Amino acid sequence: MKNKKAIFGWTMYDWANSAFATTVMAAVFPVFYYDVAAKGATESLASSYYGYSSAIAALIVAILAPILGAISDYSSSKKQFLRFFAYMGIIATILMYFIGEGQFIFASLLMILGTVGFSGANVFYDAFLPEIAEEKNIDKVSARGFAFGYIGGGLLLIVNLAMIMKPSLFFLPNTLVATQISFVTVGLWWFVFSIPLFRHVKERKLPTQTQKGQYIIIGFARIKDTFTEIRHYKQLFIFLIAFWLFNDGISTIIKMATIYGKDIGIGSTDLIAALVITQFVGIPFSFLFGWLASKITAKRALILALWVYTAIVIFGYFMSSALHFYILATSVGFVQGGAQALSRSIFGSMVPLNRNAEFFGFYGIMGKFSAIFGPFLFALVGQLTGSSRFGIVSLVLFFLIGIYLLTKVNVEEGKLAAQQPRLTL
Repeated sequence: MKNKKAIFGWTMYDWANSAFATTVMAAVFPVFYYDVAAKGATESLASSYYGYSSAIAALIVAILAPILGAISDYSSSKKQFLRFFAYMGIIATILMYFIGEGQFIFASLLMILGTVGFSGANVFYDAFLPEIAEEKNIDKVSARGFAFGYIGGGLLLIVNLAMIMKPSLFFLPNTLVATQISFVTVGLWWFVFSIPLFRHVKERKLPTQTQKGQYIIIGFARIKDTFTEIRHYKQLFIFLIAFWLFNDGISTIIKMATIYGKDIGIGSTDLIAALVITQFVGIPFSFLFGWLASKITAKRALILALWVYTAIVIFGYFMSSALHFYILATSVGFVQGGAQALSRSIFGSMVPLNRNAEFFGFYGIMGKFSAIFGPFLFALVGQLTGSSRFGIVSLVLFFLIGIYLLTKVNVEEGKLAAQQPRLTL
């Protein structure tokens, strides 16, 4: 591989920030928000506050990501932007320790800052992939990043859940304090394990073409050009549409699985245990899909993963017990990391030269906006039919259309187009 230290540092960042995804975004903070931050509010009002906070964070990232990506590409400052957003997320997470009862506005603010930091840093983290990995290894390196993320995020999640469930074992007075300290551990974990990336990943420098004061103008100009120019990269454009669809299905499964499980009567303990299982099953299978891509091509391996997802949502329609939920969680672990890693590497292999952060910012926008329509369809179908089972099975449409479009993508042609970028500012 091109640079073992750089690749190690890059993958360790996934280990670092995945603690935020597991402990804060998925398992601990939502419950803490409802029970503590929004105490005194009705359940529906607490849900609304949390939903609005999530939407605001997603909107900020969706707007900022491509603009900042364009600026950072032009000024060769991806690492500086990554550091800024990572530190923003780290500080916001540590400050969650100070959230008290009824302080939902403070909690929402920190959640927004933390999510913007997490997602914003990922734009620049992803953009380093084509720089540190050779073309022949890009699928394996991307998969390794997700595998390290599963390990790091899963390990700290287990520690934090143990601390919350048995605070006396950690010499803590109660569950509330243990929960607050869990946020501090996430921030420290994120900071410490980010160090290898900042030490070992070197950014490719480009000739400076303008004064720093003009970067904002250039950023807006280049992102406008991106929306126009991306259509000229036909294979990349088709892939983005396919990604928008199947990623919508994947995002909906991730976000709505717990709610769907509760709706059919599965207990909280089983839901949390299933989340942990998904994390650790995902470790070997992320590596497996990286290997599989080298044998049957990344596109075919991704299509295989999407067919498994299609089977998962169909099976989800018939789910009726905790055992069924465990089976589904395990199945998601089989393909979640592989599908995300291969999507990232396929896209990265077709990105035009020297525009990694800009185009990955656009990729991030597609991911953020795709996360809106799946949950909406899930809720709408469930409301119209009176059953969330029909809501979950409706996701089959996203996967089937996404798979069809993916079969139309000629990755090799896309790679050749990327090597001959069009003239830009």
